[in-house]
Amino acid sequence: MRAALSIGSNMGDRRSYIEEALRQLAQRAGTLAAVSGFIETAPYGYTAQENFLNGAVILETTLQPHDLLSVIHDIEENLHRVRIIRWGPRTIDIDIVLFDDRIVEEDDLTIPHSDFRNRSFVLRPLAEIAPNWIDPVTGKTVAALLEALEAFDAD
Repeated sequence: MRAALSIGSNMGDRRSYIEEALRQLAQRAGTLAAVSGFIETAPYGYTAQENFLNGAVILETTLQPHDLLSVIHDIEENLHRVRIIRWGPRTIDIDIVLFDDRIVEEDDLTIPHSDFRNRSFVLRPLAEIAPNWIDPVTGKTVAALLEALEAFDAD
């Protein structure tokens, strides 16, 4: 199975937090098939905070989506992620963006990620490593979603 993850940090040594999260993902969740470059981006939602360093990961895994989510939450906790303010500062943030061609709509998990089509900080790194991955909801590739978002933002 294959999962596309978004990963970011905006506290402390951002790169070190991301590198440790990647190490733990590889150790606990599967094989890192691809890792994007990282981009610095302004905060989303709650803007009174430092800029983020964001990237994307393609993970080959034997875990089911809920099991992967549990591992992700453990990694975030290991790296001292606290959830006080929605979209607030964090040492590490890992989201499941896509998982094969699955659609999951449950209280604790939504795949594809509910807002990834509107987030260039997710789409840009993901398009770098998986441009042809098809969003099972829209039927569009990641590259096409990014192009549409950039065209919308340019207006």
